[in-house]
Amino acid sequence: MSLRVAIVTESFLPQLNGVTNSVLRVCDTLHEQGHEAIIIAPSNGIADLTLDREYRGFRIIRVPALPFRQFPVAMPSPFLSRILTQFGPDVMHVASPFVLGGAAIGVARRLQIPTVAIYQTDLAGYSDRYGVPFVRAVADRLVANIHGNADINLAPTPESAMYLGSLGVDNVSIWGRGVDISRFHPNVKSSPGTVALRKELLRGRRHLVGYVGRLAPEKQVHRFSELADMRDTSFVIVGDGAERSRLERELPSSTFTFLGARSGDDLARAYAAMDVFVHFGAEETFGQTLQEAQAAGVPVVSPDAGGPKYLIDNGETGFLVDPHDRHITRRAVRFLLRDDALRARMGESGRRKMLTRTWEANNQRLLEHYRVAIRQSSRSSQRFDELV
Repeated sequence: MSLRVAIVTESFLPQLNGVTNSVLRVCDTLHEQGHEAIIIAPSNGIADLTLDREYRGFRIIRVPALPFRQFPVAMPSPFLSRILTQFGPDVMHVASPFVLGGAAIGVARRLQIPTVAIYQTDLAGYSDRYGVPFVRAVADRLVANIHGNADINLAPTPESAMYLGSLGVDNVSIWGRGVDISRFHPNVKSSPGTVALRKELLRGRRHLVGYVGRLAPEKQVHRFSELADMRDTSFVIVGDGAERSRLERELPSSTFTFLGARSGDDLARAYAAMDVFVHFGAEETFGQTLQEAQAAGVPVVSPDAGGPKYLIDNGETGFLVDPHDRHITRRAVRFLLRDDALRARMGESGRRKMLTRTWEANNQRLLEHYRVAIRQSSRSSQRFDELV
């Protein structure tokens, strides 16, 4: 059965992050299977007529947004009700709901449109990281109110599902993220483009350690300074964000290369050029770049916290380390760099693990959640009709 899906997202192109990426992959699946969709997304904080007006043939409706830190925060549109009524969706997908998403869920309830809300951003955790811990209680209540109004809530890990449950949110299931195992592949390591990139990044040294992701405070990329003097090792930082200029000043230019944001095959080559992937951020609700690194056959060193706990098999596909120990990450990276065979075994194990996590398989589960929400809504409407 063909579905009509209204996608409301707090982040979309040209912003590149986990929310945008997952929305794009969902749209790909909907397009490939012949479903219909519209995308309601922020204007990126500016009235920019060059912003895309469609993706995969799906109309993009931009709503006003205000900049906060490095994020455009979309404002509720007074036209939401009209937009949804005219499109007539079977279900509404709300990605990482905040101001816009919360308002959209409220409108959907009034219009009796079933909603599936995707929990992706740890708002309460970010309040601590950005120096406003007193906002945590407010953030918790906001998350509870938003997700409490959705018909189905999807959390990326058991830990995040437990968090929603602790706030009194019902109807929570686990839905992670897929990974493009064709693009991110160990075979890319031997391609001429990767060989040339690796030679450029190594600068005559033997090993290359890297990171991919947004350059924001919660990612703690500044902690790469703990590794900076490792012998015969160069570092590559892939991504962009508010912290980039500070990081470029603080991390030694003699061993660190900043490539900026990369996508597609350029991103695949960046992963493939690495010997070890390192992530210092302890507040990841999931950690999509950890999956991409593993798909590329690169062992990962990451904090034993949040989403990474469910992505890395400690000692098999990489190492999970105490995020509060300022020496353990360095020891883990050195251990891996000293043992070529161990890196190869871990890279192979990570690749095998990702073979079951394709976007196709992942999004089939999402479509079933859509259908469950539709059936539940239909039964509720039927019971209401019987009562009146």
